[in-house]
Amino acid sequence: MVRKAIDLIKEILAQYPNSKELDKIILKETLGTEVLKFFLLLIAFALVRGIFMYLMRQTLIVMSRHIEYDLKNEIFEHYQELDQGFYRNNRIGDLMARISEDVGRVRMYVGPAIMYAINLVLTIILVLTVMFSVNAHLALLVILPLPILSFTIYRVNNQINKRSDAIQKQLSNLTSFVQEAFSGIRVIKAFAAEKANQKSFETETKNYREKQMQLAKVEAYFFPLMLFLTGLSSLITIYIGGIEVIDGNATLGNIAEFVIYVNLLVWPVTSLGYTSSLIQRAAASQARINEFLNTKTTMEYPKTGKTQFKESIVFEHVTYTYPGKNIPALSNLNFEIPKGSTFAILGSTGSGKTTLIQLLLRLFDPSEGKIRIDQENLKYCPLNNWKEQIGYVPQDVFLFSDTISNNISFGLKENVEDKKQKAIEAAKMAALYDNIMEFPQNFETKVGERGISLSGGQKQRVAIARAFIKDPEILIFDDCLSALDTKTEADILAKLAAIKNNKTLIVVSHRVSSVKDADQILVLDEGKILEFGTHQTLMALNGSYSDIYNKQIQEDLQIN
Repeated sequence: MVRKAIDLIKEILAQYPNSKELDKIILKETLGTEVLKFFLLLIAFALVRGIFMYLMRQTLIVMSRHIEYDLKNEIFEHYQELDQGFYRNNRIGDLMARISEDVGRVRMYVGPAIMYAINLVLTIILVLTVMFSVNAHLALLVILPLPILSFTIYRVNNQINKRSDAIQKQLSNLTSFVQEAFSGIRVIKAFAAEKANQKSFETETKNYREKQMQLAKVEAYFFPLMLFLTGLSSLITIYIGGIEVIDGNATLGNIAEFVIYVNLLVWPVTSLGYTSSLIQRAAASQARINEFLNTKTTMEYPKTGKTQFKESIVFEHVTYTYPGKNIPALSNLNFEIPKGSTFAILGSTGSGKTTLIQLLLRLFDPSEGKIRIDQENLKYCPLNNWKEQIGYVPQDVFLFSDTISNNISFGLKENVEDKKQKAIEAAKMAALYDNIMEFPQNFETKVGERGISLSGGQKQRVAIARAFIKDPEILIFDDCLSALDTKTEADILAKLAAIKNNKTLIVVSHRVSSVKDADQILVLDEGKILEFGTHQTLMALNGSYSDIYNKQIQEDLQIN
């Protein structure tokens, strides 16, 4: 249309070589009509192009966002199914990178890369076909710089990507450093290590700045080079086209036409290197994602059904050795926990208490032996249903950066009504209610990251309330009463006794005061059963339990 418009205007001007006033009026009217016609045509073409471009982006870019959404959900769901061994062998930062950065790169492939590739192929085919049909000699000369432009952009893009990856990696290090520093701010201040920490932070930021500067240098060369090569094609078009016009092989409209064609080709050719780079990065990212998606959990279990716990939990010759270790954490354990009883596990640090509880929760399976629930092997029980029957308070309490109320009601199912009232009742049972009511926002108080705004004892009691609110069949206290004072501990144990109602209570501790009233006490040492029985039985043995008890009684007397 541009070629026709220019050639038509030139033709009309040639019809009125004289400058008479009448000729000027006729010329003005004729030109005005023709120019307006082409002007309206060009606007119509631009509108049609805009509509189809909108539809193309709606189809491809929106589709890529849906794929990103599905892929992130798939990865997150898969992460939650994997066992403890997977998390021991992989860094949290790596898990986060694959669900965020790698998924983002895959999205760039299924969206922009495909869109640019289709656009590139169709535009090049259509434009080159028209250019060679109009003037093959001119077309050949005009497109000469474009392959050089594409190759240059491809090479420079690789350098940009390498430097961008290095920046992203350093940013990850910087983020991890800051997160760790703020999480451990109490320790930093306690040791007056602010200046040393500041120097370490400056080193990390310096590395980040240097990597950013390396990228900036590459980009500083890249954009002028791209402008030079694209401008070179336009200059060749005008110069060679001018010679063709002088020789009578082309018209003035052809030169304008070819300048537009060159501009139409610049972005597809430019995007060739960019698209190739996107595809390469997406392939690498998808391989990294697939590595984790293809990782299978070592624990298989029925997805449906119910675990019936009516009689007892039995450990039969249970041995567990952590991967990469030679010495078992637990060795040949044999004992029974009757339903409705209070069962205590006593032992020093490293005796295997927590490992035993993790086996009972089936966070991992025994290396040897079996755990039976009413004669059924725990390995073949529906795992989710089994865990729904357990209220667990870990030794190392983890609270979410949310309100106290939401942290307490975390264990409840989504469709449970009156969560707030249940949270209040659970807080009272955990001897936490009075503390919560002293906060300005009561149960809606934000606890901060990992519960940083609460004291150790308060965090422990929130975790205890979180176990109580489920009203579970089995309550497990994994050395969680040690952070509480003796009075609060006695208060919680008394409330437990009052509401027990045939519930099974498993108390893990290194403090005798927490376990002496249990129906059965298991004394562990280096993963082996040292003694087993009631408080009276174990005291009569005058063994390890008796020594621990007498020693702690003397310490309590000295403190008082």
